[in-house]
Amino acid sequence: MTLSIHSDEHFMKEALKQALIAEEEGEIPVGAVVVANKTIIARAYNQTERLNDPTAHAEMLAITSACNYLGTKYLTDCTLYVTLEPCGMCGGALYWSQIGKLYYGASDEKRGFSFLNEKIIHPKTEVQHGLMASEAGSLVTRFFQKLRDK
Repeated sequence: MTLSIHSDEHFMKEALKQALIAEEEGEIPVGAVVVANKTIIARAYNQTERLNDPTAHAEMLAITSACNYLGTKYLTDCTLYVTLEPCGMCGGALYWSQIGKLYYGASDEKRGFSFLNEKIIHPKTEVQHGLMASEAGSLVTRFFQKLRDK
């Protein structure tokens, strides 16, 4: 199987690379990329520890970067690929940015928007979940297991 550089799997692998950077920096390993016209326009990973900012989630940083890149507050023609299901805060930001599509890997049964309220996401946003979920989920599981083992 060949992997197209324009496939959903390719873009999720790019988000996973961002999650690995977060893990290396001691952050919860969540990564995100925003794609427009088959091109990555924003990359981000969790930086809550580095920035001492509880809102510095990968999704929030990626949304801000994409909006700055495009010079708009709306991302209707963009797709966000994120390794972990967005929390309620990030879901609200996705609502206000009117993101066109959302693909996420692993579900977050404690803080994920779908477990809190699926209506947090804009009704026109197409949502797909489970893309490379085992790879994304194992990053988070491994991270928290290391914390527990300390």
